[in-house]
Amino acid sequence: MSVRRSLATAGLGVTLAVVAGLLGAAPARAADVFVDLNPSTVESGYLVGIRASCTDNTAPATVESDAFGTVEVRPQFDELTAAVTVPAETEAGSYRVRLTCPDDRSAATTLYVLDPTRPSRGPATGFGGTAGDDGADGLLTGVGVVALGAGAVLGVLTLRRRRSV
Repeated sequence: MSVRRSLATAGLGVTLAVVAGLLGAAPARAADVFVDLNPSTVESGYLVGIRASCTDNTAPATVESDAFGTVEVRPQFDELTAAVTVPAETEAGSYRVRLTCPDDRSAATTLYVLDPTRPSRGPATGFGGTAGDDGADGLLTGVGVVALGAGAVLGVLTLRRRRSV
């Protein structure tokens, strides 16, 4: 056997070994036990969707949190799902949400609850509609009326000047 043929055979063997190693390797699996919230940040009084998974998604599991209490997630489309409303009296803050599977495996995530109060008006940033009542409204209206009047007078003068020429 020639040297060239020996090198080609060895190269082919190495290539096949690398390909077999890459194809034979198992892909990385995602965690089989998880809990996910949608949205994960919510105001008190609003609905939160829960999506979870245990090693066996044919049996219900429980999800509990100080934000909303205990809820049962039930099988739906190969996952465990539920929806829960965060009570309106829940204080703003971060709350741990814990999934407990029937086989005692668990997973956790965090729910962020925001304060539902809204500001009574926008920041006082200038002469816009969010500005406070500082008396500038009358001044701006007067300046606008004077500008419109001056424009009208200049328009009339321009038209008269064209006709006289």
